[in-house]
Amino acid sequence: MRCREFLFFVLWLVVNGPALAAHAYAQFGDIKYPPDFLHFDYVNPIAPKGGEIILVPPTRLSNFDKYNPFTLKGSAPPGLGGLIFETLLTGTLDEPTTAYGLLAADVSVAGDQLSATFTLNPLARFHNGKPVLAADVKYSFDKLTSKEAAPQYRTIFGEIKGVSVLADRKLRFDFKRANAELPLIAGSMPVFSRDWGQGKPLDQIITDIPIGSGPYRIGKVNFGKDITYQRDADYWAKGLNVRRGMFNFERITYKIYKDSTAQLEAFKAGEFDYIQAFIAREWARAYSGKQFDQGKLIKKELQHGNAGDFQGFLFNLRKPKFQDVRVREAIELAMDYEWLNRQLFYNAYTRVRGYFVGSDFEAKGLPDADELALLEPLRRLLPPEVFSQPAPLPPMTSLDPASGHTLRDNLRRARDLLAAAGWTYRDNALRNAQGEPFTIEFLDNSGSMGRVVTPYAKNLEKLGIQVNYKVIDFAILQKRLDVFDFEIISNRIVGSEAPGTELLERFGSRAADIEGSSNVIGLKNPAVDALLEQVISSRTRPELVARLKALDRVLRHGHYAVPHWTGSVHRVAWRAGRFDQPSITPRYYQPEAWITSVWWASQANRDKVRAEVR
Repeated sequence: MRCREFLFFVLWLVVNGPALAAHAYAQFGDIKYPPDFLHFDYVNPIAPKGGEIILVPPTRLSNFDKYNPFTLKGSAPPGLGGLIFETLLTGTLDEPTTAYGLLAADVSVAGDQLSATFTLNPLARFHNGKPVLAADVKYSFDKLTSKEAAPQYRTIFGEIKGVSVLADRKLRFDFKRANAELPLIAGSMPVFSRDWGQGKPLDQIITDIPIGSGPYRIGKVNFGKDITYQRDADYWAKGLNVRRGMFNFERITYKIYKDSTAQLEAFKAGEFDYIQAFIAREWARAYSGKQFDQGKLIKKELQHGNAGDFQGFLFNLRKPKFQDVRVREAIELAMDYEWLNRQLFYNAYTRVRGYFVGSDFEAKGLPDADELALLEPLRRLLPPEVFSQPAPLPPMTSLDPASGHTLRDNLRRARDLLAAAGWTYRDNALRNAQGEPFTIEFLDNSGSMGRVVTPYAKNLEKLGIQVNYKVIDFAILQKRLDVFDFEIISNRIVGSEAPGTELLERFGSRAADIEGSSNVIGLKNPAVDALLEQVISSRTRPELVARLKALDRVLRHGHYAVPHWTGSVHRVAWRAGRFDQPSITPRYYQPEAWITSVWWASQANRDKVRAEVR
């Protein structure tokens, strides 16, 4: 065979030939651990088992009323998803776009990238002792993509055409398009037993004990308040390389408190072991006292390499008054972040600039050549400023009157924008042409945003806008968010090292009208939709970077949120003498998941729990 013919033959095999099974899959081909690896670098492979950890949810939760985390109505207990249910593949804390076999012993992706085939580990067992079979995986997919599940699953798995059972332990996911991320998405789907709920529709499975395959089972429960997860002594994967040295606690308990003050006092009183702080003022002033001084409580700021979290006040574009971009920009101009950072945050934060905070995906300056290649075909759908002006930065305030950026200057610009949008001050209020006053309702479930909204409201009131700050129970807030019954809400989105398909759920037009979706803004923008399609079709990291930068630029020109602030460390505190941790800290992690998955109990802690069992 001549050289040229041979090269064409090799190319044909790559595109059309049989896929090779592998122990892992990487979106961009960067697999760190070889097939015969023994454990992840950031674990202690001989960590002792036993003891307990008691903690509180990292997000405010007032109660729970179900054991099913996959449906829209109600609240599931914290920790349940990650401790009870498992997936075909599992990610690591030191690689952002690679996953290794868990329930699946191997994965193979077709040369045309239109399907991925998984072979299940013959050791995999559910908590009821039955094997995890391909039929269970297909059942889980069918249920999660049906109307019985929360709508975000239909978006997340929307690019998966279907699942075919090839044998008892072999199945194939077929994709609607070639997308290098889709095998990771298929591999991330939670799997549960067909026996769970005994044939009931998924949305009618409420308090039936879940039948998963994870390292823990549900233990003692004070329903709606506290829940304990008990380590499964017969856990099928305890000897697997992706689980060696992990999930070491005999018991993991979550306690729920009604407010942050009661929670912090309970921590100091010894009611639980670990807490993460999100409020700079509390961290500086309330995490102090004799127990901290004596070393009985440890307070640390943990470094990490995570992409920054996005946080901001999100507008509900379903409300007519927020549909004009000039109105949204004017409201943004009224926030004096520099004052907030000096007076309330102890200068602990930096301002959020865009939607992909502190990452390679953040748009800067004018669009470069790669961005322009994406934006030019959309020119008729975009405002001219996208091409002629740098990516918008949040307004700043200066104490120097000559700077042109004092709060007074910003409020003047806001007034002019509002007037251009048809809102003028008369009869002691900002009013539209119909004489209706401009009012804004900020919703909160903890009251912690009150100290931010109060000075912000005073600035808005100078424009004639009447502000109502309302604190409601978390469960009520969640219901209102699910049906988009709000005006402005504070929202935090955990950063990602490789954003992808989840952005369809957050910014895509199709999700805007689906109750319970993550598109709380109500964004319906054909240019954004087109860029999202480009993002999820990225085949290389440089392609992904350029497409996300273009998306970030367009979103920022839309002024869909009032950007908040972000920190560069995890602020955590824990009880001394209760735990040990590996010598290596991973690069990408959230502290709760890191602690519950790889830390282990001290000897005294283990002895105490062992004595209680006896």
